[in-house]
Amino acid sequence: MRKFYLPFIFILFSSNIFSQAVRQPIAARYIGLGAYSINHVDAFSFTSNQAALAQIKNSAAGIYAEKRFLLSSTNMYSAIAVLSTKQGNFGLQADYFGYKNYNESQIGLAYARSLGSKLDIGIKFNYYGFRIPAYGNSSAVNFELGAIAHLSEKLHAGIHAYNPVGGKLSKTDNEKLSSIYKFGIGYEASDKFFVSTEIIKEEDQPVNVDVGVQYNFMKQFFVRAGTSTETTNSYVGAGVSWKNFRLDISGSYHQQLGFTPGLMLIVNFNNKED
Repeated sequence: MRKFYLPFIFILFSSNIFSQAVRQPIAARYIGLGAYSINHVDAFSFTSNQAALAQIKNSAAGIYAEKRFLLSSTNMYSAIAVLSTKQGNFGLQADYFGYKNYNESQIGLAYARSLGSKLDIGIKFNYYGFRIPAYGNSSAVNFELGAIAHLSEKLHAGIHAYNPVGGKLSKTDNEKLSSIYKFGIGYEASDKFFVSTEIIKEEDQPVNVDVGVQYNFMKQFFVRAGTSTETTNSYVGAGVSWKNFRLDISGSYHQQLGFTPGLMLIVNFNNKED
């Protein structure tokens, strides 16, 4: 039955390939939820807004993987590394989606720093490519940038732009990466509870609103949940921290296509020196 659905899944997720950014995780807001926060920011937060990289206090590395709709042909992998320095923080992100007969990949280098206590800025340069053996290969260079303002100790807001000046995959007019603009806001009701909302406008697509929450019921344990208006797709997950390690298990469900499990591991290294 799953083999029967496979062609339709690729039609759904690849029909606009020439106007898409690299494939995002089904629970993209799960891994980037802490971007508009100080207490709940983590090494993956800069995947949502590069400015969040400035708030990371230690070097770290991590990997996220999901088995989209339980199909091996639609696997998604994302790996990150963060280097924290006195001159600002650097981040490396590598993404891969698909399998041998169709895949997309992107690798990007990010930099962020704080401009005082009220504003963080960040930028990231990407090399994107896709491969379809029956069609060929193509690639493009693009960039994204973001800013986050800390309006108070509890309220944070920011903007983010992906590929704001275009990014053609070939010399033809119809093969290009889309531009994506986001506005996000986060409210930390306490050091245990956090809620975040992000409004997303992708080129030639309707406006999408993502909402997510995080609750730390113990110092080492937390849960996250959220939903997206674009696909009415919801996610839930839980994480546990032990010494320098953090492990998250997440799950997302689509009414037509089914369940998508995800797994994330973060390893934190040395703390930033004052």
